[in-house]
Amino acid sequence: MANYPQSVKLVEVGPRDGLQNEAEPIPTATKRELIHRLAGAGLPVVEATSFVSPKWIPQLGDAAELFPSIERKAGVHYPVLVPNMKGMERAVEAGVEEVAVFTAASESFNKKNINASIAESLERFEPVMALAQEKGIRVRGYVSCVLGCPYEGHIKPQAVAEVSEKLMEMGCYEVSLGDTIGSGTPLKAQTMLAAVAQRVAMDRLAIHFHDTRGQALANIQACLELGVATVDASVAGLGGCPYADGASGNVATEDVVFMLEGMGINTGVDLEKLHATAVWISQELGREPASKLGRIPVEKAIAPLGWK
Repeated sequence: MANYPQSVKLVEVGPRDGLQNEAEPIPTATKRELIHRLAGAGLPVVEATSFVSPKWIPQLGDAAELFPSIERKAGVHYPVLVPNMKGMERAVEAGVEEVAVFTAASESFNKKNINASIAESLERFEPVMALAQEKGIRVRGYVSCVLGCPYEGHIKPQAVAEVSEKLMEMGCYEVSLGDTIGSGTPLKAQTMLAAVAQRVAMDRLAIHFHDTRGQALANIQACLELGVATVDASVAGLGGCPYADGASGNVATEDVVFMLEGMGINTGVDLEKLHATAVWISQELGREPASKLGRIPVEKAIAPLGWK
């Protein structure tokens, strides 16, 4: 039997990563309600928004209005993404306590996505990290394209390890490894994670899988076998990479919780409340949940776990 962790910390990315590419404007009140519902379901980390330029991501242009209006629940972290120093300064003004910075393991993806090389993207973070340290703000790091790039194809595990180590050296408390285009498979995911873990302690790593090719849950299980215990997910499977053909979004939080709890791994999440949230936000967006669990009535969805 694999030596799985007894518990897993889930990082909910739906309000930011899940909603950022929605074409129709979403009311700030709906975003706030989504954040409140997710925290109320027991998720310990809810990524709230991004202080990115509204010109680049109009959907998140209300970050300065949204974040201060959140009723923060004790014990829950509400990180926000910041792309540069300007975004960091706006985030500080809004009263954030945790931010996330992002780069990629692919030079081509970085240049297309943020118009900078990997080295240049890290240089941009230096003043962000300095201000974070001054203000006592925690910083999480994201690495995109850890298992594949839409422009370069396969990414070498060593490249992922090098970028991850640099983010940790800059002061990140945790690095999330993202399969941005959902091209990974279980053994490739394990190989990549093992390479990164040679440079960064496993308890400082998180995994972030997209389900473009239906491999996300299998990849998560494979990485759990190696000891990772932090998983990113998005309620109702919201989101997706605009650069990836057929990107169906992040792995759905409710599908991940069902799998983990069924394996005897504690998440601290109320699956019934989470399921209801997935159905609710999907209705607000005018479509069915992208998750498997979200399409099943809640009493039937949860029954196999013996909770009903």
